[in-house]
Amino acid sequence: MRLVKAEVVKLLTTNTWWLFALGALVTWAGTFAINATVAHFTMGAAAPEGVSTEDAANFAVVSDQIYQAANLYTSGQFFGLLFVVLLGIVMVTSEFYHQTATSTFLTTPHRTAVISAKLVVAAVAGLLFWLFTTALNIPATMIFLGAEDLPTHLGDSIVQRAILLNGLAYLLWGILGVGIGVLIRSQIAATVTSVLAYLLGTALIGVLFTLLAGWLNQDWIEKIQYGLPSVASGLMVAGRNLPNQPDYWVGAVVLIIWAVVTGTIGTLITRRRDIS
Repeated sequence: MRLVKAEVVKLLTTNTWWLFALGALVTWAGTFAINATVAHFTMGAAAPEGVSTEDAANFAVVSDQIYQAANLYTSGQFFGLLFVVLLGIVMVTSEFYHQTATSTFLTTPHRTAVISAKLVVAAVAGLLFWLFTTALNIPATMIFLGAEDLPTHLGDSIVQRAILLNGLAYLLWGILGVGIGVLIRSQIAATVTSVLAYLLGTALIGVLFTLLAGWLNQDWIEKIQYGLPSVASGLMVAGRNLPNQPDYWVGAVVLIIWAVVTGTIGTLITRRRDIS
């Protein structure tokens, strides 16, 4: 508990956490505006004429009120998770950047305990980011749906599941950030690599697997992209799954595996690596 308190103090004595929180707020506002606009023009609409059967089935799911409600109640996840993983990275790399890692591990020789404390604080910080965005999403979505003369759907179990799993995603991405920070000790390298991989890698890999699946006429290839943490996070909070899309729980399992693997590897590396 003493180590956890120490990590909280380290986090709160820097400007990092509130800068990331401000970034999450700004990106949430933009994301919610986009999601609300899409919902306004999509809910209850009929599929365009001449589209394929598969596209018509996808449109039927996307135009469903439950799907759009879950999307609205979890608005801000994409960029919110990015800020959470960056926060976890900074919690580790700042120790090396400011050259406090040596004193930290001399004070507490049990390195596993130190990394475990960072994992706990990063996970809790992720949950706080989730509470922050959810506290904005719930009233904003209720107001929007009320203006559309639609029920809030907040009592729907599918929507509640999406909101709660969104919290799990934030928690796990905090753990991922610590794991990445241990693997890449340079603060600049870890931050730049993570941002590029998250923003560009997700889109490029998704396009790549889609093209490969079409070229080889193998639908299973396209589903490999759900092994990516960012894609898995979106899958687990979907109100309804699109046709040929894995179930929501697959995304949760994938994300848990990533968190466990990175957290474990990060702890083992820290125990063996020369800190000085």
